[in-house]
Amino acid sequence: MFNHSFMKLFITKLKTDPIPDWAATLAYYFMLSIFPLLIFILALIPYFHFDIDTIYSFINDYIPEGLADILSTTVLEVITEPQGGLLSFGILATIWSASNGMNGLIRAVNRSYNIEETRSFVRLRLLSIILTIGMIIVIVVTLLLPVFGHVIIETLETYLFLPHETANVLNTLRWIIGIGLMTFVLMILYKLAPNVRLSFKQVIIGAISATVGWQIISIAFSTYISNFGNYTATYGSLGGVIILMLWFFLTGLILVIGGEINATLYQLKHQKPK
Repeated sequence: MFNHSFMKLFITKLKTDPIPDWAATLAYYFMLSIFPLLIFILALIPYFHFDIDTIYSFINDYIPEGLADILSTTVLEVITEPQGGLLSFGILATIWSASNGMNGLIRAVNRSYNIEETRSFVRLRLLSIILTIGMIIVIVVTLLLPVFGHVIIETLETYLFLPHETANVLNTLRWIIGIGLMTFVLMILYKLAPNVRLSFKQVIIGAISATVGWQIISIAFSTYISNFGNYTATYGSLGGVIILMLWFFLTGLILVIGGEINATLYQLKHQKPK
């Protein structure tokens, strides 16, 4: 699949397309939507009766120190009891803010395919909102399933009478389920985002590449920040914000590169080589 012709065109696109600029735009919109998203997620936690010590352990063990401090102070304010108003506000604000970021990703993917956007504003906004909801589900599942998966499975086992054998299988496969769900949603994103008719077969390579790349980048970046990067000493209280922006930039970079991979494969198949 990644032959000489692909690598030549792909490298050319990486050089000519303003990929860092697109990633920075996505990082900006992601940053605007992260706090409404946090409000939404934290407002959900009391309904599931998660153990607070487990949540703090997750924040401190899996999130870089500077960012963990910001999240920890936010958790205390909304985690103790159900917040229906926050839940309603959080989901509405998150979807609207994050859909702007999805609009930015759609524009970047269209430019990767070298096509113009001709869809109406309403249709494009609805598409952005639908894709945003899908990405929110992916983020929540990817972050919560590996750590809180056993709690969720026990809840399903208790209230939905899930067979014990099935619960054991789901508990074992919860990492794979999260990665698989992310790949599936990215396939939908890469299929619907460009203003061109595509099949799932034409976008699966980019979706898998973006999923694997995002997992690697997130783990590597978290490891670096936790062990080598001391942003708090350099930037003080802004260290956590700097870390968050860098992670959003890397996330945007991976999403754009996944689209570039699909666009390269599409152009090799449908366009004459220049």
